[in-house]
Amino acid sequence: MSQATILTCAVTGNLTTPEQTPHLPISTEQIATACIEAHDAGAAAVHIHVRDPQTGRPSMDTALYAEVVQTLRRERPQLIINLTTGPGGRYVPSADDPRTFAAGTSLLPPEKRVEHITALQPDICSLDLNTMNSGEQVVMNTPASIRRMAKVIRDAGCLPELECFDTGDLVLAQHLMADGTLQAPGIFSFVTGVRYSLPFTTQALQLAHSLIPPQAQWTAFAVGRQAFQCVAQACLLGGNVRIGLEDTIYLDKGRLATSNAELVTKARRIVEDLGGSLASSEQARQRWGLRPSNRQPA
Repeated sequence: MSQATILTCAVTGNLTTPEQTPHLPISTEQIATACIEAHDAGAAAVHIHVRDPQTGRPSMDTALYAEVVQTLRRERPQLIINLTTGPGGRYVPSADDPRTFAAGTSLLPPEKRVEHITALQPDICSLDLNTMNSGEQVVMNTPASIRRMAKVIRDAGCLPELECFDTGDLVLAQHLMADGTLQAPGIFSFVTGVRYSLPFTTQALQLAHSLIPPQAQWTAFAVGRQAFQCVAQACLLGGNVRIGLEDTIYLDKGRLATSNAELVTKARRIVEDLGGSLASSEQARQRWGLRPSNRQPA
């Protein structure tokens, strides 16, 4: 490991539910506090979804994002803020007529999915490149929709984190870089362990790595029981790492993590036990080519 490992903490996510763990941050105050605690434990960046504070369900309300972002910019200005743009891409076909959507469909116009990016101008935001089966649903991100979202992200001065769930996503990224939609070499996240996506194996990570530009930055993470194994494997392969309650609710088998910071602390120990170290937010900013952290809130 020739350079420090950048650790991102995904504090809440879209699919983890309060019924699965009582430690999931729900309110904007809880989410901001979880981000601060994760940073203080070693995370250079935080990946943020927000929730409806009344129901605990995922939300895309810009006002909720603004509360979290404003708190973080005030309390931890150096922390790299990464907002999701993933919600709004799910399609559930009707059993009687697959041309008609059923309950659970969340498809939105591309520009609607990035309204909060324009308003808040975070350092980074996720940009999903996948169209895939996800459980019994379909996630749809067509090249045309990705191009429209990428333009809004670029105009906001935000850097896209390219979330790739399979090899086709990585090939698509190459085409989008070739036509100027995305700037090379890019920041990639390899998503493994999601049903019907890349499996978590050393071979899968090596294959994914072979399909990105040589100078690209990359992170890999696994969802579920292999989350910490992926921390170790990504670190050993020279990549960056991610952990958080979005990815796993367990610290050990059968033992719920009580906080995101607890997960970060374990991931940090894994990296350090392997002979590595964690990058600070400022180091990560320099490596990723982000603007300085003393920028005033939008």
